[in-house]
Amino acid sequence: MSDGYVWFEGIPFPLVDYTPEHLRAMQNFVFKDEDVLTVSFPKSGTNWLIEILCLIYSKGDPTWVQSVPIWERSPWVENTRGYQILKDKEGPRLITSHVPIHLFPKSIFKSKTKVIYLIRNPRDILVSGYFFWIISRFVKRPESLEQYFEWFIQGHVAFGSWFDHTRGWMSMRGQENVLIVSYEELKQDTRSAVLKICHFLGKTLEPEELSSLLTHSSFQVMKENKMSNYTLLRGWLIEDKNGSLMRKGISGDWKNHFTVAQAEAFDRIFREKMADLPPELFPWE
Repeated sequence: MSDGYVWFEGIPFPLVDYTPEHLRAMQNFVFKDEDVLTVSFPKSGTNWLIEILCLIYSKGDPTWVQSVPIWERSPWVENTRGYQILKDKEGPRLITSHVPIHLFPKSIFKSKTKVIYLIRNPRDILVSGYFFWIISRFVKRPESLEQYFEWFIQGHVAFGSWFDHTRGWMSMRGQENVLIVSYEELKQDTRSAVLKICHFLGKTLEPEELSSLLTHSSFQVMKENKMSNYTLLRGWLIEDKNGSLMRKGISGDWKNHFTVAQAEAFDRIFREKMADLPPELFPWE
């Protein structure tokens, strides 16, 4: 699979905006105490959480999210374009990453940067990832869901194994500057989840500000916002005809796509690989 990825320290990365040289240099990135870092495995709901964070910082005012592309509001530290934006940015920075913890800049462990790790049912991540990667131009494309299922289980997908990624970042849980948030709790009760994030960040929103945030971070509004749905990148990173980051925005879609055998196999592998982590960390199980 070396033809479809940039490989660094045994982990596959996307082809566009990633080089081994940059990934090596990125490890010297210096985090500041006032930074807020969103970390997740791809297709966990990352852009939804970024939108929520942007609206928290703008007090619900949608001007920022409607006028600046999402990858400039909370740049990706591991790609060259995002890194360039971040290194010269003054004041508190919103930063995003999919990088596994063992390859992450070591300064994060010495700073008071607020870290939000976003988790999601890996079965939904697998299905969502399949439908995204088949219209993408920057990773190896699967030929079928069956093939992608095998790649995912083996960790032969962008940013490596979900199991290793999650186990690695979950090791930071319980620290004062780390918050674990699940896609499922965001879907089930967005208002409560947003208030939990606000509390973690030391931010407060007036009722009308919160109401505006909930409106402008909704799936339908984000799907129609070209600054958030990645349609600005059609023809470059995403296929022209039907390319969008946003597909369904639901939980449990995996049930519409997994065979009984796949569901049973995934359950078995999940139990084996995550056996020593408390079940309550995974609200979908």
